[in-house]
Amino acid sequence: MEEPAGSWAVEFYDLSGDFPVPAGDVDLGQLGDVHERARENGARDGTPIVWSTRHGTDPWINLFFRADEIVSKQRTTWRRYAYALVVWLNFLEQRGRLWHEASTRDYTDFKHWRMTDSRNYWRVEGTSFDTDRAGLKRFYVWASGEYEVFNPIPSQSVQSGGTEPGTGRRDPSRPGGTPRRQVKWLLRKAIEQWRDVGLRGYGFDGLRPASWHGFNEDRNTAFVEGLWGTGLRLEEWATILDVELPVTPVTSRYPKAWLAESCAKGRRYGRYYRIPRTVLKAVTGYMDPLEGSRAEAIRRAQRAGRYERVPGLVIVTGHNPRTRTLRVRTPRGGSATISLDVLEPVERLRLFRETRDGLEPLAVWLSNDGMPHRAHSWENTFATANSRVAEAWARSRWPGFDNLDEEDRKRRAAQCPLWVRPHMLRHSYALVWYSILSAVWEQRLRGFTEAEKHAFREQFGDIWYQLATLLGHRNPQTTRDWYLAPFTALEVDYLMALIDGDQREAVDILLGRIAADSELVLSPIPAELELLDDQEDGE
Repeated sequence: MEEPAGSWAVEFYDLSGDFPVPAGDVDLGQLGDVHERARENGARDGTPIVWSTRHGTDPWINLFFRADEIVSKQRTTWRRYAYALVVWLNFLEQRGRLWHEASTRDYTDFKHWRMTDSRNYWRVEGTSFDTDRAGLKRFYVWASGEYEVFNPIPSQSVQSGGTEPGTGRRDPSRPGGTPRRQVKWLLRKAIEQWRDVGLRGYGFDGLRPASWHGFNEDRNTAFVEGLWGTGLRLEEWATILDVELPVTPVTSRYPKAWLAESCAKGRRYGRYYRIPRTVLKAVTGYMDPLEGSRAEAIRRAQRAGRYERVPGLVIVTGHNPRTRTLRVRTPRGGSATISLDVLEPVERLRLFRETRDGLEPLAVWLSNDGMPHRAHSWENTFATANSRVAEAWARSRWPGFDNLDEEDRKRRAAQCPLWVRPHMLRHSYALVWYSILSAVWEQRLRGFTEAEKHAFREQFGDIWYQLATLLGHRNPQTTRDWYLAPFTALEVDYLMALIDGDQREAVDILLGRIAADSELVLSPIPAELELLDDQEDGE
C-alpha cells in the first residue's frame, strides 16, 4: 500500500547473506566482520532498522527492536511493528513533529486519517489499523519507561462491549468494530480455480497460453496445497526441513509430522500435525531430483558457488528421526548434536549437507537462485497470483480490456470476487474439519441422554477441543471465538447428512448453503462469464 511522501523508511538486517559493497572508496576491511559487529550491537537476523533521509538513524527508536520484550516476539511481529512505526513517523513529519513530541490529538488525527479521511486514498480497515495501534502502543509504553517520553496512545480502559482480555472493557485507542478479525473461507473448488489461474497460468476458459513459462509452478502449488491441507500458519509451513517430512512412500492417508517448537507460533511448544497424502505427493514432486524445480534451483546455486558464501554455514552430517536431532559439524572440525526444536527459522536457512555435487540446503522451499525462501517472501507470491487472477477475470469479462488505459484496467480488475490470503487457507481447513468432526460426534453420541453427552464431553473433550488440537491452539475457546463462531448454529443432523457422501462435495455443499446468504465464503467464478460492455457497466 502506498503512503504519503516522507523521509522515514525501514530496512531489515540480513545476517545470512553477503554484505552489499557500498559505492565509493569505502574500505569495509577497516570495519572487520560487519555481521559480527551487528550481532555485538544486539542485532539479529531480521531486526528492523528505521532511518530517515532527513534525520538519519534514531538510536532511541532502533533500541526498541532490541529490547527484551520485543526480541522475544516473532520476526513477523517485528516487521509489522516497524512498518506501522514508519507510517506514524511520516504522518508526524507532515505536521513538523518528531515522535517524542507527539500528542494525544496527533494520535486521534492519525487514526482518523488512516481509516476515514476522504483525502486519504489508501485508507485501511479497522482490523489493519488495529495492528498499527498495537505496535505504536507497545513502542510508547517502552519509550515512556526508558526515556520518560509522553505516551500519546490512550490506554485507560472505558466501559464498552468487552474486548480487553479479562477486563470486560475496551481500549479507547482501538478502532470500534474490531474485536475479531474478518474471517473468510474458501470453497475447495474456489481454491483450485485460484491456484490454476493464479499459479499455473490458466485462464477462466481452462486454456493456458503458449507464452506461460511456469517458473516455480510446482513449488507454489505444493506450498498452497500444503497450507490448505495441513492448516499450518504461513511461517510454520515455510520453515520446514526435508528431514521433517514423512518418509515416502506412506500407507496412511494422513501421515504425521512434527512441527518444531521454535517454528510454532509463540515458540512455546511443538506439536504433531497431519499432512494429507495428496499434499505430500505434490511436495515430493517439487523435490524430485530429476524433474522437480527444486533440484534445478540447487544446481544453479551450486554452479554459482552461492552456498559456500552463506555466513554461519552449518554442515549437517546426520539426522535421528526418533529423537528429532541433527548431527552437525562444529567450526573446529568436531561434531555436536542439536535438537530440531531449538532451531529457529533463521537458523534453518544455514543448514546444508554435503553431496557429491556440492552443498545442498535442508530447507524445503527454495527461491529461483537456490537459496532458502524466506517466509515473508511468500506474501509476494500470493500478491502476484491475486493480480493475475484479477486481470484474467477482467479480461474474460470485458471485451477490449487490454486496450483500456492503466487506471481503468486496475479499477475493473479490482472488482474480481476471487482472491486468497494465506490465512484464509487455514480458516478453510478449520471449517472442513469442523464439519467432519460435527458429523462424527453426532454419530458417536447418538442415543445418549443430554446428561450422558455432557459427561462424555467432560471426560474426553468435545469438537472444539479436537479442532483446537488440529489447529495448534492451546485454548479451544480461541478456536470457537476467532474461527467458526458464525457456524455454531448449524444443525449437526444437516452436517452429517452432507458428510455421508464424498467429503469434498459434501463440505462444498455445506459452504455453498452458507455462501448464499453471506459474504464470508468465496465461491468459484462460474465458467460461463457474462460479458459486459461499457453501457452494462454503468459508464
